[in-house]
Amino acid sequence: MEPALTGLTWISALGAALIAGVFFAFSTFVMPALGARPPAEGIAAMQEINIVVVRSGFIAVFLATAATSAILALFAILRWDDPRAVYWLAGALLYVVGTFLLTMVCNVPLNDQIAAANPTSADGASLWSRYLRDWTFWNSVRAAASLAATAAFILAIRAEAAA
Repeated sequence: MEPALTGLTWISALGAALIAGVFFAFSTFVMPALGARPPAEGIAAMQEINIVVVRSGFIAVFLATAATSAILALFAILRWDDPRAVYWLAGALLYVVGTFLLTMVCNVPLNDQIAAANPTSADGASLWSRYLRDWTFWNSVRAAASLAATAAFILAIRAEAAA
């Protein structure tokens, strides 16, 4: 079981790091670049990104990391005396709550709104302004949570090596 838990911890760390990088990229240069375009162009580009992302490898990593994190949370509870347990639980909560659930509660509803927007309408332009601000804020929170989860999973690996 120990090699499997070590592997699961590595998979969670790497998955969280990949997701953190994608979110960081979106917050720091993709969304500012889209925001610099005329609203109709930015909206249309984001609508297409939101279609492509759910068909890409991103979604597999995003969901698999949520699953591996949840499994590590379960092991943290079952093996609370394990030196890795606190880090497993912290990493799992950061990823599952701060990344996965936050996505479902904040970013997905915003994506649904932009998907329904008419890119060339005045209402679309108004929505786009709010979308850029709110989506990027919540995306930055997701990036930070994913990065913190990565750190927690790395600390779990380090705790195992020290034991």
